[in-house]
Amino acid sequence: MKFRKIIAHCSQFTVHSLLLIILSLFLFSCGNNDNSEKKESKKHKEPEFLYGICIDNYDVHIDTIRKNQFLSNIMLKHNVDYNTITHIEKNHRKTFDIRKIKPGQKHTFLISRDSIAQPVFWIYEINKIDYAVFSLTDSLNAWIGHKEVTTKIETIEGTIESSLWNAIAATGGDQNITMELSDIYQWTVDFFGIQPGDAFKVVYENRYIKDECIGMGKILATYLNNAGEEHYAYYFEQNGKGEYFDKEGANLRKAFLKAPLNYRRISSTFSNARKHPVTKVVRPHHGVDYAAPTGTPVVTIADGTVIEKGWDKKGGGNYIKIKHNSTYTTTYMHLNGFAKGIQKGSKVKQGQLIGYVGSTGMSTGPHLDFRLNKNGKYINPLTFESPSADPISDANKVAFEEVMSKYEI
Repeated sequence: MKFRKIIAHCSQFTVHSLLLIILSLFLFSCGNNDNSEKKESKKHKEPEFLYGICIDNYDVHIDTIRKNQFLSNIMLKHNVDYNTITHIEKNHRKTFDIRKIKPGQKHTFLISRDSIAQPVFWIYEINKIDYAVFSLTDSLNAWIGHKEVTTKIETIEGTIESSLWNAIAATGGDQNITMELSDIYQWTVDFFGIQPGDAFKVVYENRYIKDECIGMGKILATYLNNAGEEHYAYYFEQNGKGEYFDKEGANLRKAFLKAPLNYRRISSTFSNARKHPVTKVVRPHHGVDYAAPTGTPVVTIADGTVIEKGWDKKGGGNYIKIKHNSTYTTTYMHLNGFAKGIQKGSKVKQGQLIGYVGSTGMSTGPHLDFRLNKNGKYINPLTFESPSADPISDANKVAFEEVMSKYEI
């Protein structure tokens, strides 16, 4: 009996011991696994890159270009020798002309972590996307790099209380949207007629570098309700050109702009019998006077060729006449001056700057006298209905409908 008890006791002790040993081995194994995982993680740490260069073995010194700072004093501050500075200035102008560095732009030195710290690379940010890299050792190479840009599609909408500008600002949208909408609808909407209660919705691209927004891309689709009239616009590319079209596929771009400038008011309309403000003589005024401050940009309302430029002896002052096709010509008078490069024979594109509002000739104040001639006869620009540019072609209708469905507004 005693012998059996001893055996049982031993067996019980053995089982307990075995359990303790197994548990210890398990815990030890787990600990080793954790350590090995940590070591493995540390061993396989992802390399860190900046401007396409692995910076694991460099110290990074970031600064901005200061006013009246030149390459020499920037480089000497980091112990770059004169020979290297001279090489950069003379041999890398085709890559990036160092004379074009601007105050406020970011620049970076990558410094080696050797016993003697030495600048190995210098990077200058040309803009938010492009940068120039200059190697300061060995081959002294230089190249242009580009940050990775991602595009996100975002939407804003709102109702105008005071102005379109303030309404878009209230949504947190990019303020460039206001100007883009003005361009998109310039043939169909008078933006001086935007009023409280008008509504808008815009689907557009925003561009990012990592988490930093660097500005908007294209507007993809937009809706504007102006005085109860609905205006839709969808961006679509056909024949290698991107333009905006309404829901029916009509091109929003017209052959002629509604007006050749952003004006304050119309001071005189088209008339067959107007009393001239200077001569007091009643005679035809076959144009529209747009009152605007001196220097206001004047653009051509359509593609064409400058056929006259100079001084109008009949009181029109500085003027330009443009022939658009065999049917239409336009005249722009009382200009303060002409845009650079505009000469008789110059080819001009719709919306191109041609001159500036002035008060030359017989004029009581700064304004533009604008005239539209059709087949040799002056017509009223305010009642003229401009033909549209090419609509969506039959071959592209299905693709265009898919775009409208994608950006439903």
